Amino acid sequence: MVKKEILVGTSLVERPIPMLVQTAGRYSSEIKLAMDDKEINLKSIMGVISIGTLTDQVVTITAHGSDEGEALDAIVEFLS
Repeated sequence: MVKKEILVGTSLVERPIPMLVQTAGRYSSEIKLAMDDKEINLKSIMGVISIGTLTDQVVTITAHGSDEGEALDAIVEFLS
């Protein structure tokens, strides 16, 4: 398992939520985002919508699986 805490940039203003879910879906690893007391599966569009705005929030991304490093890097790049 790999984990990274990041400050989310303005990427979700420029890129729609479905693109985040599609990016996560390219990887076989389980990918989660934690913010405050919530944790969501980044492959679930309903989960991503339920968390609300991410811009300027500190979040923790975790990935667990065979391609976890690549998955984490892709999500961090998308959200930064």
